[in-house]
Amino acid sequence: MTDDVSRETPPLVEELYPGAADRLSAYAELLATEGTLRGLIGPREVPRLWDRHLLNCAVLERLIPEQSSVADVGTGAGLPGIVLALVRPDLHVALVEPLLRRTTFLEEAVQQLGCDNAEVVRARAEDLPPASFDVVTSRAVAPLGKLAGWCLPLCAEGGLMLAMKGSSAEAELAGAERELTALGAEVWHVHQLGVDELAQPTTVVSIVAGRAARGPRHTKRGR
Repeated sequence: MTDDVSRETPPLVEELYPGAADRLSAYAELLATEGTLRGLIGPREVPRLWDRHLLNCAVLERLIPEQSSVADVGTGAGLPGIVLALVRPDLHVALVEPLLRRTTFLEEAVQQLGCDNAEVVRARAEDLPPASFDVVTSRAVAPLGKLAGWCLPLCAEGGLMLAMKGSSAEAELAGAERELTALGAEVWHVHQLGVDELAQPTTVVSIVAGRAARGPRHTKRGR
């Protein structure tokens, strides 16, 4: 490995995801080596792979219903898609990415990790069949309004769009309300995940697609 910090699996991983700890460690090694060499992960990110990337993505699974089909749009090096597939074997995860050099890495990673519940889809989100997934995830892909235009059409009615965002999540959400309404969204929330466990909690915007969701449009914090 390229960095001693990444070689050690944090105790929290064993505590939260004991069944996936070994494969998460193997994925961390792939990111720190091949992922860095191929320009998918910056060298400065290697010392903080666990805190900023892997655990940050893993807690997203808490918002995903059992047995869901998931599309991870713009998955890049597989974040959060590969992590979700590893910690939740009940999910079927499509790793959606248009760039060949990234999909090549993803294919290799899925094979090496034995990630049978993940498949690599080389495509843009707008080229996929509509209403094909229960859940559509994304991380650092685009501003929320534009992102919703790509992701919400992929959700089955009543499905979830889950966008991992930073500290500007609420401001982005407020600025995207017109686009969300036009796309048929009815309920949205801002969640803080891992508040009691992670050094930096994961901020996620969840949006319910279509008319299956009931209740007024609103923004709400949750864990």
